[in-house]
Amino acid sequence: MLEEKILNEYKEAMKCKDSLKSSVISFLRAEMINLATAKKKSSLDDSEVISVIKKQIKQRKDSIEQFTKGNRLEMAQKEEKEMKILQSYLPPELSEDEIKKVIEEVVALTQSSGIKDMGKVMKEVNAKIGAAADGKLISELVRARLSS
Repeated sequence: MLEEKILNEYKEAMKCKDSLKSSVISFLRAEMINLATAKKKSSLDDSEVISVIKKQIKQRKDSIEQFTKGNRLEMAQKEEKEMKILQSYLPPELSEDEIKKVIEEVVALTQSSGIKDMGKVMKEVNAKIGAAADGKLISELVRARLSS
């Protein structure tokens, strides 16, 4: 389970005195505990853990953008390192071509013909792909496919 892997890597980072990795994982674990508490669960399943990780990565991306605009490159680099640590827990992402194949399958399956069917297509594509691709990229590809 992903939650156990994260806990074990946190312990290992603490033993190795890797302050950056241990602080990133510590914050991630706190967010996971908060979500588990909110859902009244003792532990989270992998899809819930992945959603917490993606949320953390999105926050890091926003911070990197803001630090770069503010000309604070050392802070942007720190956020970049933290983001790489978080990304190591995600499953490998699908390529754009693989995503397009799934979109084509779903469009054929649902017999979608225009942008009005985007919600239906997005729902099916996200169900098939899950956490293996960025939602923003999927949305752009679906929009492009349905617009043509």
